[in-house]
Amino acid sequence: MLLEQGPLLIAANHPNSFLDAIIVGSLFKTPIYSLARGDAFAGKFVTKVLRSFNMLPVYRVSEGVENLEHNYTTFDACKNLFKENKSVLIFIEGRCINEWHLRPLKKGTARLAFKAWENNIPLKVLPLGINYSSFRFYGKNVFLNFGNLLTKKDFPAEGSEGKLIKDFNEKLNAELHQLVFEIDEKDHKKQEDHFYLHQSLIKRILLFVPAIFGFILNAPLYCLIHLIIKNRSKDHYDSVMTAILFLFYPLYSLLITLIVFSFTDSLYSFLLLVLLPFFVWSYLQLKRQIKCNERKLKHCA
Repeated sequence: MLLEQGPLLIAANHPNSFLDAIIVGSLFKTPIYSLARGDAFAGKFVTKVLRSFNMLPVYRVSEGVENLEHNYTTFDACKNLFKENKSVLIFIEGRCINEWHLRPLKKGTARLAFKAWENNIPLKVLPLGINYSSFRFYGKNVFLNFGNLLTKKDFPAEGSEGKLIKDFNEKLNAELHQLVFEIDEKDHKKQEDHFYLHQSLIKRILLFVPAIFGFILNAPLYCLIHLIIKNRSKDHYDSVMTAILFLFYPLYSLLITLIVFSFTDSLYSFLLLVLLPFFVWSYLQLKRQIKCNERKLKHCA
């Protein structure tokens, strides 16, 4: 868990939809407020729910020029959060694409930083590279690389807005290029070099039997969800899968437990509520991490 105190602006790449924000938010001791695409804030109820998760809307031209003025309200809200020493997560590329590549930076991060500095807020900008070993399969490895903090003293005190933004993005881009993996999707060797994590032989032996149970007992739920969303979710596949499993896996575990209890009539059956997550965790420790995943992708995607 990271203890970096605000006011803090986390500037990250955006390869994997709202799963990026969930993972980053889990690393910090204090709550993280994240900027999200404005068209997701559709209706009062949805807006209220998203804001309850510390999400703030940012609109792009593609979401309607008439909505761009709402960005000023969001930027003012961020400025107030910085005044309270809080942290905000912004995705500097502007949109999510499943790839191992840093795309051109948008101007919003620079504008938000300079707006804070103009108001004498001691904001720190933290570059973050988010890297997933896969975007379509469970058991992935995720590498989060943090760069050097950027502060007001790293930039000229005066200059035109365009020049200041250009200088800011160049410095931030240089940091992020060291943090975001650049890998061709067909280069399986490079993927393995970057993402493979060695598992000891002892660990493999101890977890072998639980892993078999993990695969058999949990495959029905995973495969059902995969079949439903595989052609609908596109770049949001991982996030949608995670959200559905978060909602339904406890119910699935309870269902399996009740089925076993109905056949055995033993209270020991309820130990499955603890054992089922352990079984699937065991399987994830032993499954192939890179090449097997990418070969399966050709058949399952």
